[in-house]
Amino acid sequence: MISLSAHGLRGSADPTRRGFLITMLGAGAMLGYPQSNLAAPVAGKPSDLFQPTIWYGIEPNGTVTVNIVRAEMGQHVGTALARVVADELEADWEKVKVVTVDSDPKWGTMITGGSWSVWQSFPVLSRAGAAGRIALVEEAAKLLSVSPQRCSARNGAVHAPGRSISYGEIVARGNLSRTYTQEQLQSIPMKRPAERRLIGKETLALDVPSKVNGKGIYGLDVAVDGMIFGRPKVPPTRYGSKVISIDDSAAKHLPGYLRSIALDDPSGTVPGWVMVCADSFTAANRAADLVKVKWQSGTTTNVSEQDLQNRAAELIADPKKGAAFVHDPGVDEIFRSAARKMERTYTTATVMHFALEPVNALAFEKDGLFEIHTGNQWQTAILPVLAKALGRSEEKIVMRSSLLGGAFGRRLDGDYAVPAALAAKALGKPLKMVCTRADDMRFDCPRSASRQVLRIAWGDGNRIAAMDHQAAAGWPTAHIAPTFMPKDANGIPYDLFAISGADHWYTVGAQRVRALRNDLADRTFRPGYLRSVGAGWTSWAVESFLDEAAHEARVDSVAFRLGLLDGAGRNAGSPPNSVGGARRQAAVLTRCAQKAGWGAAMPKDVGLGIASTFGQERTMPTWIACAARVRVNRTTGHVKVEKLTLVIDAGTIIHPDSARAQVEGAALWGLTLALYEGTEFAKGEPKDTNLDSYRVLRIGEVPEIEIEFLPSTEGPVGLGEPATTAVAPAIGNAIFAATGARIRHTPIRPEAVLAALGQR
Repeated sequence: MISLSAHGLRGSADPTRRGFLITMLGAGAMLGYPQSNLAAPVAGKPSDLFQPTIWYGIEPNGTVTVNIVRAEMGQHVGTALARVVADELEADWEKVKVVTVDSDPKWGTMITGGSWSVWQSFPVLSRAGAAGRIALVEEAAKLLSVSPQRCSARNGAVHAPGRSISYGEIVARGNLSRTYTQEQLQSIPMKRPAERRLIGKETLALDVPSKVNGKGIYGLDVAVDGMIFGRPKVPPTRYGSKVISIDDSAAKHLPGYLRSIALDDPSGTVPGWVMVCADSFTAANRAADLVKVKWQSGTTTNVSEQDLQNRAAELIADPKKGAAFVHDPGVDEIFRSAARKMERTYTTATVMHFALEPVNALAFEKDGLFEIHTGNQWQTAILPVLAKALGRSEEKIVMRSSLLGGAFGRRLDGDYAVPAALAAKALGKPLKMVCTRADDMRFDCPRSASRQVLRIAWGDGNRIAAMDHQAAAGWPTAHIAPTFMPKDANGIPYDLFAISGADHWYTVGAQRVRALRNDLADRTFRPGYLRSVGAGWTSWAVESFLDEAAHEARVDSVAFRLGLLDGAGRNAGSPPNSVGGARRQAAVLTRCAQKAGWGAAMPKDVGLGIASTFGQERTMPTWIACAARVRVNRTTGHVKVEKLTLVIDAGTIIHPDSARAQVEGAALWGLTLALYEGTEFAKGEPKDTNLDSYRVLRIGEVPEIEIEFLPSTEGPVGLGEPATTAVAPAIGNAIFAATGARIRHTPIRPEAVLAALGQR
C-alpha cells in the first residue's frame, strides 16, 4: 500500500523550513523532506456540508472552504479568489480556508497564466458567493420565523430584528439542499462596489504562515513510501535524438544505484531520454554523472543564436509568410505614396526561466489510477499528453498539485511530468524525478529569441498615416495547445501569445501586424511562455519605436503618445473589460509623467524615459505606464536604474498588498530582462545552464520603486505580468535621454551601450 508522507530529519519531528535549511548547511549535501500534511480536505462528511456550487462548501462549524483551481506560485491567488467568494457570501473572513484541487473535468480548463486568474474567476466566484448568501438568508428566515426581506447577512451570520443566527448553525439545523444551475447563477446580481466589505481591504494572505513556518508543500517536498529517485540524462537535441547505447558500468559500484533505462515515449515529448534510477537523489545524481549515453542527435545540433536571428530575418523579408494579426486596408498604398517614412529593427535574446525550484515530478500507479504529483500551471493541456505517453485514458490519470517554487510560465508546459510517469510505468514503482539546475535549463522551454521590423509612413505634419509591424519568434502554443490558436481572415493560425502587445491602442492610421513563426526556433527547442509572454518583447519594440518617432518628429515623447491615445475607432474600448479604452491608457501615462517629474532638468548622463502599455491582451487590458530614471557610465557602459515610477489602472483591486507585490515583482522582472537576462544557443543548446554565467538582477541593483493604482470600480484584470511589459522600453528610452545612444536589443549589455555611444 502506498501512503503519502514527507520524510523528516532525524531528531526533529516537525522542523521549520528555516530550521531545515540550517540543518542542511551543517550536515552537508543531504536531501530532506519536511514533515507536513500533504492534503487539506474539507472536514466533515459530504452530507454535513452546504455546497451551493462546486466552488466552496460551508461546514456546520461555520468554516468556509473555497476550492482553488489555480496554481499558487507566490502570487497569493487563493487569498484573492477566496476574498471574492467571501465578500459576496458575507462570510466571516476568520473562518475562510482554501484548498487547491486535483485535476478533474468538472473544474473546466485548469490553467494559471496570462494574469487571467482573477479576471476570469471574478464573475464566476462572485455569483457563486451571492448564491450561497441568498440560500442562507432564505433558510435562516425559516429558522427565525421571519420573512427573508427582514433579514440581512453580515460577517458569517444572518441578522433579523433583535436576533441573529450564524452560518454554521444554519447549516447544522437547516434544510440547505438548494443548488444552482449555470443559468440561475448567471442571473444573480452582484454587489455594487460601494457595498463590498472585503474586496480592496488589506489582509494577511492565507498562505503566508505555511510558507514562513515550512509547512507549505512544494513539489520537491512530496514523497511516498517505497519511492525511488530518478535524474535524467538529457539528450543533445530537444527533438530527434535516439539512444544508441547506455554504459552504466562506472555507476554499478555506487551504493544505491539501481539501473538506467531509455524511455519509450509514444507522445514524442522526451525523445532520447535516459532515466538514471537510485534509492536516493544523492545516488541518482552521482550515478547520472557516471553513466555514459551515446546518442544519434537530431538535425538541429549545430544551430546558433545567430542562425535563429537570420531565419527570423528571412521570414520577415518574405511578404507571403505569416498570419495577419491586424490588417487594415490601404497600408501598402499609403507607404508607396508617403514622402517620409521611418523603419527600425528590434531584437531580443533567448531568455531562460531559472525558477528557484527545478522541475520535478512524482509518479506512481495506485488502484488503477496513475497519480502525478507536481507543481503545474496547466493541467488541462498536459493530461492528454500523459494519456498518450502512458497508453491509457485521461480518466485514469490524476494530477495532484503542490505549491510552485517559481514558475514564470515554465510550468505551463507540463512536459516534465512525462518522463517521471514513463519511468514509473517501466519500473512498476513510484519514481520521483528531480532535475539538477543544468538539467532544468537544458530541458527548459525558453522565451524564443525575437526579431521585429517596424515602419511608419508619415502623413501631413507629424500625423502617422500608416504603421507596419512584422514580428518573428518561436511559438509556444503551437507545441502545447495548437487548438488554442486563433486564425486570421485567410484561415492561417497564429500564436496570440507570440504577438499580443503589437495590437496596441494608439491611433496610427492604417495598421498592419504580421505574426511569423520562426520554424528553426521551433525545431531547435520547445518555445515557452515567460512572464508577460509576447507582450514582453512586442512592447519593447512598439514603445522604443514610438519614442524614436517622437524624436524624429521633434515632439515631446509624452505629448506624442498622448496625441495617439485619442480613443478613436476600435481604440474606444468596450464593456465589460476595456471600458474607456485608450483614454485610460492616456490617464496612467499622464499621471506617471507627473509623478516622475517629466520635463525637469536632469544631471549629466542621467535620463528619464517613459513607456506605456496595456499589459498583454486587448480583451483584458491592464493600463500601465512606467518612467525609468537611469544613470549611464560613459566609460564602462554600465547602466544604473535609480528609480522606477509605475502607475496602473487594473480596475477593481481585490487584495491590495498582493497587487502591489505583484507589480513590484513584475517590474523587477522587466528590469532584469532589460539589462541582464539572456543567453544564446550554441550547437543546438542554450549556452548558459547555471547562474554562474547566466546573469540576473542582484539585490544591490534593485532601484527605488514607486507605485500608484488609479482608483477604479471597473472589473478586475490581471496584475501578475503587465508591469513587466513597460519597464524595458522605459529603460531604453531613458538611456537615449541620458546619452543620445539608442539601443535596439535586449538585454542591454555595457558593450552595446559603448558601441551605441560610438555610433552617435
